[in-house]
Amino acid sequence: MGDLRVLFVGGSGIISSACSRLAVASDIDLYVLNRGTTNHRPLPPEATVLRADVRDPDSVRAALGDLEFDAVVDWVAFTPEHVRADLTAFTGRTRQYVFISSASAYQTPPARLPVVESTPLRNPHWRYSRDKIACEDLLVAAYRESGFPATIVRPSHTYDRTLVPFDGGWTAVERMRQGRPIVVHGDGTSLWTLTHHDDFARGFVPLLGHPRAIGEAVHITSDEVLTWDQIAEQLAAAAGVEARIVHVPSDAIAAADPEWGAGLLGDKAHSMVFDNAKVRALVPGFVAKIPFHRGAREIVAWHDADPARRRVDPRLDATMDRLVATYGTG
Repeated sequence: MGDLRVLFVGGSGIISSACSRLAVASDIDLYVLNRGTTNHRPLPPEATVLRADVRDPDSVRAALGDLEFDAVVDWVAFTPEHVRADLTAFTGRTRQYVFISSASAYQTPPARLPVVESTPLRNPHWRYSRDKIACEDLLVAAYRESGFPATIVRPSHTYDRTLVPFDGGWTAVERMRQGRPIVVHGDGTSLWTLTHHDDFARGFVPLLGHPRAIGEAVHITSDEVLTWDQIAEQLAAAAGVEARIVHVPSDAIAAADPEWGAGLLGDKAHSMVFDNAKVRALVPGFVAKIPFHRGAREIVAWHDADPARRRVDPRLDATMDRLVATYGTG
């Protein structure tokens, strides 16, 4: 892998930061194209940073100069317009183009489990997912028509220590610490897959420059499957408390808070279990090693290290209070 030159468009997000670290640890010559704004996830010092506004084609062209790459990964392409710009910018400049899609693009709810890569893509509930599907369609067409070397990767719910896997972020943990109930959608038994970003990186980085990944779509997730009640309980245990849970139908949550509801009806309310055989065929030995009970301790420790990180969403907090008043049993 040591002679690979790879460009990340973006690279300090939740998923991409772990991949940046593992890429340089794998002796990849990593370039990162971004605006250079700092956040909680600094880039590894070995990466070469190219400053550009990724939405400005002239700025991108100027930053890239005559560089060519073995692989380009766009972490921040969300709409067909973004992908069209990439097709223009990177045709002839890279041997592989990796698009980060989303497992929420899969048929929602899925007609059968586990979900495999050939599961149909259809999500009538969530615009974000429909946009990702449209991006995939563009790339599949480009691969078929001109051989554009696209690889599509679909993460599911991937987290790091900064991300509480509930809507409203820290709000649910703060409520649990105060002894107040939290709202869990449905009856709490729908199944969900949470993937630590370091585990995702272990499956992802070996796909870079991998000839058999060209023209393919692959998801990368943990094999650990939890109910939403278990997720809440493990987060509460990490926070040193017990979870008091009030179950509320997803439709009722959507009626009370359409934004929260869209993410539920379009994604989280449906059981999602993934078959990772395809990524294991491409990356022999890949296995996710970090169970959520460990990840939950990382999340709580990071938030506890700085009070400014423990932000409560007052709107969602109030919505939970209203739902608890309606659906709670005491």
